Amino acid sequence: MAWDRNQMAKRAAQELQDGWYVNLGIGIPTLVSNYIPDGVDVTLQSENGMLGMGPFPTEDNLDPDLINAGKQTITELERTSYFGSDTSFAMIRGGKINMAILGAMEVAENGDLANWMIPGKLVKGMGGAMDLVAGVGRVVVVMDHANKRGESKLLKQCTLPLTGKAVVHRIITNLGVLDVVSGGLKVIELAAGVTMDELEELTEATIV
Repeated sequence: MAWDRNQMAKRAAQELQDGWYVNLGIGIPTLVSNYIPDGVDVTLQSENGMLGMGPFPTEDNLDPDLINAGKQTITELERTSYFGSDTSFAMIRGGKINMAILGAMEVAENGDLANWMIPGKLVKGMGGAMDLVAGVGRVVVVMDHANKRGESKLLKQCTLPLTGKAVVHRIITNLGVLDVVSGGLKVIELAAGVTMDELEELTEATIV
């Protein structure tokens, strides 16, 4: 059985290290805040000007004024601070964020990332992904292994406009965990019940 969205987010949360500042992208990565391991103290940063995000709210503590970069309602912590997006991006561009966990449309075997647009489709803007992949210390991508047509999203070369070149370090999909290494992708872990043959069948990129 492949991992579902929450299981992927929980696995991604294992990438967090104590004391780190981390940015969570839109989609599955936002769920990571619900699975921060016990004993790990991380500070979540959002491009729209918030440092110190809590987990998603329950119905009894909803605050429509508290949102992340994906316009989802979130909670604050006692140490939460607020500032302009210029300061937020200064943190990112200045190398102050240890890791970004992002979604993706495509990842190439050399670590190229495409996650901001599909030509011909309306997009609101590129968001902060281009700054994030250029400025943070480590980039982890969380996404489905294949698209809705059953085609691999792990490719030899990306076909969509790039967000960044050779920027991805680790990929967590519904089938397992892969690292970008010299010559291709290395399988680190398989989801429970998923075989190596099944993963390789859905991977266009070179498995080393």
